[in-house]
Amino acid sequence: MKAINVEKLSFSYDKQNTILKQLSFHIEEGSYTTIIGHNGSGKSTIAKLLIGLLEKDEGSIYIQGIELKEETLQTIRSKIGVVFQNPDNQFIGATVADDIAFGLENHQVDPEKMEDIIQNFAHKVGMNQYLQQEPTKLSGGQKQRVAIAGVLAMTPSILIFDEATSMLDPKGKEEIKRLIKEIHQLHNITILSITHDMEEVAQSDHVIVLKQGRIVMEGKPADIFLNDQQLKDLQLDIPFQWKLKQELEKRGITLSNELTIEEVVDELCQLRLKK
Repeated sequence: MKAINVEKLSFSYDKQNTILKQLSFHIEEGSYTTIIGHNGSGKSTIAKLLIGLLEKDEGSIYIQGIELKEETLQTIRSKIGVVFQNPDNQFIGATVADDIAFGLENHQVDPEKMEDIIQNFAHKVGMNQYLQQEPTKLSGGQKQRVAIAGVLAMTPSILIFDEATSMLDPKGKEEIKRLIKEIHQLHNITILSITHDMEEVAQSDHVIVLKQGRIVMEGKPADIFLNDQQLKDLQLDIPFQWKLKQELEKRGITLSNELTIEEVVDELCQLRLKK
């Protein structure tokens, strides 16, 4: 089943300059897809269109087989959770617990069940020790963890991350990328991540590359990274571990595909031990 199906989607903010041009793609249920592209390519516009924050000019959007239109908007929003770029803009409550509870209250969850739900999802993102903390006193990575807990508590079947690591420091970026990967591995949730982070792209199942509102490449990360010159032309880069892998291959050392930097180091250590 397709979690998301987009057909011939077009959109313009000013009705003169088209941002998305007859865009078509689909995302499989349970997959982890990343969308990349230079600034202005239309990445974040797609996220806003998928949840009905913007209204398309042409085309169709289907979420789990339901077409997005005015009368289905609330049903579709109940299926999708979104984590945005700036964690500071996502807080409502005075404490972490209050913030996770906010969405539950809106969905009229039984107050007697709420405490267990809050504890459960705070634990899933490693924030159960911070439930009584003020969100303003948390680090950027911790704030995004709380935002993710609040979204997960609503039990969406699709999670959209809209540049969710772009405002974080390196430590915060790594925390959130690791968490996204864990969520995908442990839960049957479809993940769509709009990102500039090529290290995150490397851990996804499928990549969509945009240029000026059109798809110019699509496929598995390993296949996309082989087109390093085309990516450079799009002002994109390949992850460090892939550059290292390519340099090693020039020296006759072949490593497995789709490796994280930690896995590259581990595989090199294993090769050295065998010698």
